Amino acid sequence: QVQLVESGGGLVQAGGSLRLSCVASGNIVSINSMGWFRQAPGKQRELVATVASGGSRNYGDSVKGRFTISTAKNTVNLQMNSLKPEDTAVYYCNAQVLTTAFMQRDYWGQGTQVSVSS
Repeated sequence: QVQLVESGGGLVQAGGSLRLSCVASGNIVSINSMGWFRQAPGKQRELVATVASGGSRNYGDSVKGRFTISTAKNTVNLQMNSLKPEDTAVYYCNAQVLTTAFMQRDYWGQGTQVSVSS
């Protein structure tokens, strides 16, 4: 089993900053990529940012220039600056993991709420 534990959500005023963190643990051989997705009420889950094991980063268009993703061993962080009310959503950590059973699987955290007031 692999677990993803998220932290750092909360309520902030527009223009403020938050930092999300996610730690992966369990039966991990390697992690191909980690990242963040978000889902607002009534909307589909969308890409926020991902980072691959080789270091390449991919950002959703709506967060480019405001959010920065970083990674350390089995950890992914998301620094969110210049937050807007439309960034309000549940943020989910994702990891693409090669497990000790040598299976490639996608794992998700349980989500952390980010709320931005105007």
